[in-house]
Amino acid sequence: MRKLILLVSVAIALSLLTGCSGDGNTYVLIETNMGDIKVLLYNETPLHKDNFVKLVEEDYYAGTLFHRVIPNFMIQGGDPQSKGAAPGTMLGGGGPGYLIDHEIGAPHLRGALAAARTNNPAKQSSGSQFYIVTGQPQSAASLDQTERMKGIKYNEAQREAYIKEGGRPDLDQEYTVFGEVVSGMEVVDQISATATGAQNRPVSDVIIEHVSIVR
Repeated sequence: MRKLILLVSVAIALSLLTGCSGDGNTYVLIETNMGDIKVLLYNETPLHKDNFVKLVEEDYYAGTLFHRVIPNFMIQGGDPQSKGAAPGTMLGGGGPGYLIDHEIGAPHLRGALAAARTNNPAKQSSGSQFYIVTGQPQSAASLDQTERMKGIKYNEAQREAYIKEGGRPDLDQEYTVFGEVVSGMEVVDQISATATGAQNRPVSDVIIEHVSIVR
């Protein structure tokens, strides 16, 4: 019994150190002034996952904005220069001073969490900026066209999700998807519907109040 208790204690300690839940996955809660969004980080994209966890643990995102919002497309945040930014300030150019090598693979289905980037040949990701896909439903014909243009092949589950739920297949093979929304998609939709001004910045600030690792 004492040995079993010790093993359980060690497992819990490792979980706390790695940020993993009991199912071996890592979840992050993004708390905003419009509601909470919970995301799962993919183990298949370790560079992006580990970097995101590092920034979360540093409280890097607290006070930043969802500074770029485009309906039927995505909501984007993570620019440190957005903290306390005055109305009309051009945003989207900030970051931690480094890029991340791409881990392109997963599709941009509705709810996908992906890394923003500037136009660079290596498709390296921003060190901190991310977006969450809202997108729109696709047709079988449009997916066929995307497959031909990009030289990719969606599996049945991906095609069904794109057709029923939506997404942005035009972004596939261009940006790294490193997670997905598991709850709070209604908050993402609410943010996506907010009124915007210049550079697609919400007229009323959408503030990321706190981000944390959750179980």
